[in-house]
Amino acid sequence: MQRFVESHSRRGELAKALGFRLGGGRGKVLLQLRDGPRTLSGIAEMNGIDAPYTTLIVDKLEAHDLVERRPHPDDRRRKLVTLTPAGHRAIAAIDAILLRPPPAVARLCDDDLDQLTRIFTRLLEAEARDGGAGGGDGGEGCAGERPTREGRR
Repeated sequence: MQRFVESHSRRGELAKALGFRLGGGRGKVLLQLRDGPRTLSGIAEMNGIDAPYTTLIVDKLEAHDLVERRPHPDDRRRKLVTLTPAGHRAIAAIDAILLRPPPAVARLCDDDLDQLTRIFTRLLEAEARDGGAGGGDGGEGCAGERPTREGRR
């Protein structure tokens, strides 16, 4: 699975479409702002990062004209980070690239797509149940013995 995911990385395509790379947490923060403006402290808390690093991320996004800082309506000492029109266009470009399935997946028959959807749904449910820790045996809902690593293809 890792080899498949790595061979279908969209990093280069994203960098070409946007004109820069989204590393260093910039992409994650940019996409979080689609739900509306956030304070710097809110961004820091949401991502488990400190205030100086949050400022660095926002500075980089601002340098690309994707976000802007505005005074908070309830407290002028605080700033809200909000998307610019260019930021909204960047998110649309990101969505167009990331939501397009790899050709190999697009060629699967309906039964295989349904099975793949069920498997990924179970994985996401297990991850949510385990708090994202990756725990659990992953065999819930399987019939019979769980195959060993050597028995898988």
